[in-house]
Amino acid sequence: MDELTMLHTLAGAAAVALAMFAILADRRRLRRRDPDAVGLVPWTAVFFWSLLAACLLLGLAAREWLAG
Repeated sequence: MDELTMLHTLAGAAAVALAMFAILADRRRLRRRDPDAVGLVPWTAVFFWSLLAACLLLGLAAREWLAG
């Protein structure tokens, strides 16, 4: 595995971890006891963009791994 494939794989794994954390945080936000206690972080958007980045980065890593 070359350096670029490893970089894409590690960045994709980090994006997956961020997406998992964001979906858990969004679920926690939706189940809060006090509906007026609104948070500052838009967890749904964080989840969406990190999952998109994960799909792209892991797709690039898979393409590079299969090509070489």
